[in-house]
Parts: sequence; C-alpha cells; structure tokens
Amino acid sequence: MGGVLGDVRVWAAGLGEVHERFVHRFARSEPRESALAYMRGLIAPLERKNGWTLAEEAGHAAPDRMHRLLNRCDWDADEVLDDVRDYVVEHLGDPEAVLIVDDTGFLKKGIRSAGVQRQYSGTAGRTENCQVGVFLAYAGERGRTLVDRRLYLPTSWTDDRERCRAAGIEDTVAFETKVVIAKAMVRRAIEARVPFRWVTADAAYGFSKGWRTELERADVFHVMATTRHDTVVTRWAMDHPVHDLFPGLPRQKWKRRSCGNGAHGPRVYDWARVEVRPWHREDRRHWVIARRGVSRPDQISYYIAYCPAETTLDELIRVAGSRWAIEECFQSAKQECGLDDYQVRRYPGWHRHITLAMAAHACLTVLKARERDAGKAETDPPSSYPSPSPNSDA
Repeated sequence: MGGVLGDVRVWAAGLGEVHERFVHRFARSEPRESALAYMRGLIAPLERKNGWTLAEEAGHAAPDRMHRLLNRCDWDADEVLDDVRDYVVEHLGDPEAVLIVDDTGFLKKGIRSAGVQRQYSGTAGRTENCQVGVFLAYAGERGRTLVDRRLYLPTSWTDDRERCRAAGIEDTVAFETKVVIAKAMVRRAIEARVPFRWVTADAAYGFSKGWRTELERADVFHVMATTRHDTVVTRWAMDHPVHDLFPGLPRQKWKRRSCGNGAHGPRVYDWARVEVRPWHREDRRHWVIARRGVSRPDQISYYIAYCPAETTLDELIRVAGSRWAIEECFQSAKQECGLDDYQVRRYPGWHRHITLAMAAHACLTVLKARERDAGKAETDPPSSYPSPSPNSDA
C-alpha cells in the first residue's frame, strides 16, 4: 500500500512539475487550477473522460469549469505547447533524436465539429466521418512523445467561411495541405533549437519532392518513405523510377535486418540501398532504400534518404523503423491520456484539449524515463489519485 501511495505522489508531483512550466500563461486562478485538474483527470483510470467525469474526479459539482477551460477562458494553447516542448527537450533532449510526422483520425458524429468530414482515417483504416490531426513526435534514447499538433481543415471547411466562424475558425486560417502543416512543424522545431538529427515520415508526406528539397537545403538529414511511382536522378536518367533500381541487384546486396519491435515482435525485412544523385557534395549522400518482405518478397516499400557520407545502411534502417514510435505515442496518448476523449466542437477547444493531453503524455514519458534511470520495474500509472482537499479547486 505504501508503494502505491508513493507512486501516486510521484505521478501527482510530475503533473505539478509540467503544469508549473506553463502556469504563467493563465491570467486568472480558475483556468490555472482547472488545467491541472484536467490533466489529472486525463490520466486517471476513468472509463470515459468527458466534462462530467473529469469534473467529478476533480471534486467539482458540475462540468462548468472544465467547459470554460476549453471553450471560453482566455489562454493561448500554442504558447502552452511551446512550454511543453521545452519541458520535453529539457528532460528527453537527445542530439541523435528523430522527428516523426504522421496524422491520426478522431471518429466523430455529425457535421459541426471543426474539420469533420468523411475522409480517410489511419486509425480506422478506412474512410470515416472524422477529424484528422497532424502531429510531430520526438523520439530519443530516453523516450518518445508528441511535441506539435494541428487540426487539418479540408477545403469543404475553408471554402465555407460562415461554417468556419461558427466553429471558432478565424478568417485568417486558410486551407493548408497536410504536407504544408508538417513542414511548418519541423521549421518550428528547428527555430526553437530542438536537438535532433533526423526527420522521417510515411509516404503521404515523404513523396513530396518539394519538402525533401527544403530539408536538404537546410542540411536536415532525413529518411522519408515514398511510393514506387517516385523518381530520382541517377547516372542514367533524370527521372529514374525508384522501383526500377532494384531488380537484378546481386543477392549479397540485400541485408536481413530488424528495424525495431512492432505490435507482433521484431519487424524483420530484407533491405538494400542504391546511391542516387552522385554528383552532389562529397560529404553527403543520397540513397534509395528498398524494404522487402521476407515471406512476401513481392511486397517492397521504398525510402529516400539524405545523410552524411559515412552513414551505414544499419543506421538508415534504424531511422526508417523509428517511424513506429509515433504510432506508439498515438496509442498510449489515447489509452492513458484521453487524447481522443473529448467533446469539444470548436477549433480552439480541440487544440486546447489536445495540448493538455500532450502535456500529460509528456509528463508520463519523463516519469517513466526517470523510473528506468532509477532501475524501477513498475511503470504503470497509478490506479487512483489523492482526493482534492475541501479548500482546493483543483
């Protein structure tokens, strides 16, 4: 029992620590205290996490304060996000880290929630009525967590300004593709001097030659998934299809390697790489990498890499495999921190909820890193939290 209570105190203190990083963003005491109570509720073992259940967990008589926090109180979620990112860098910063871009869907009913429409959801694996958020994850040696987010707004929304205004979307918010959103996130990380070495993303983002060129001009190393229809510059052609580089490659050029553990254990594939754009600077290289299924050699995925000349194939495989980390972040943030457990419909409310859920997830990630540092085996969240004192609003 003492151990459980000790863990509860550690988790509560951890939330207080991350909350202290952005407490100055609230001019009034009510939203300041409600934000901490909201995060406590998000990681509490509640079957559902909505205004009523979070209010009950906080000891409030009604959900009014939680609703005000998300919908009406005066605070800037982007400023809070900056503080959360700085907290992540302070505790998890790693010069060898990977920035990972991906999106995830949030299934919704109706047509009033900002950005909702029938669109493909990677979460569901099919087209559903949903919202889609684009995220940036930070994966270093000590842990991985989410550090940026933006709700994607389809043209069905941005072309209808009245509908946008009703959902709290300002007229200055124009349509942006998911790739444009992702580029802005990586730029912000660079401007904030976030320590990292690599950027990676799936083919929905990596297929963009424009983004790959922008990263290269900034000398940002990357391993980007792409499609078999992509083309590259080689000694033989200006638009050489990537899938045409590997047939006839000698067997010894293929290396069987694991790119990390997935949901079903080690992810083992056969890998090969071919150098492209050979007339570039001497200390950098461009590669096309092929990943071939062991039992299904007809299933081949492709990546395009820009990296230092001495980079090994094993290192490129590690970076390509690190993209799985953002899926783990989505899963744990939804299961442990209520990332997808919200009832807000307005654009600002979505970003506020997601930001506080990301703050909670960052806190859990830092605490788990500390536990590993201390050699502890127990890393699960506590089953309960201390009840707020009668004189406390949080």
